[in-house]
Amino acid sequence: MARFVRAFGLHQPDQTPCGQPIPTSEAHALGELARDGALRQSELAHRLRLEKSTTSRLVTQLINRGWAERTPAPGDGRGVLVQLTPHGVQAAARLAEARAKRFSAVLDRVPEGERIDVLRALTTLTKAIDET
Repeated sequence: MARFVRAFGLHQPDQTPCGQPIPTSEAHALGELARDGALRQSELAHRLRLEKSTTSRLVTQLINRGWAERTPAPGDGRGVLVQLTPHGVQAAARLAEARAKRFSAVLDRVPEGERIDVLRALTTLTKAIDET
């Protein structure tokens, strides 16, 4: 596992595994917000598996880049929604494209007859990690 993490670049916190020069935590947050739209900040923390305070700092970083904004949650005086700005949508799209290219290039190097098994193994591994 450690060798996979290093080979894929998951240990480099200041760039994504697809080579984009932003922290991986910001890339993951952009991906979640791009996929599902505005989220409560607490829900974003849950999805990213981060502490609330860490997520708050992360959202502030996205805001400082002009990629996100906070708004009050409807009907909840204490709740906060986070959503992407138009620049954030563009940044998320660039990341998604770079990610798709990188993943495609990696899978292209796996023998065709083994690709389904590799993807199935990754799904199984992810489920096992989710259960811990």
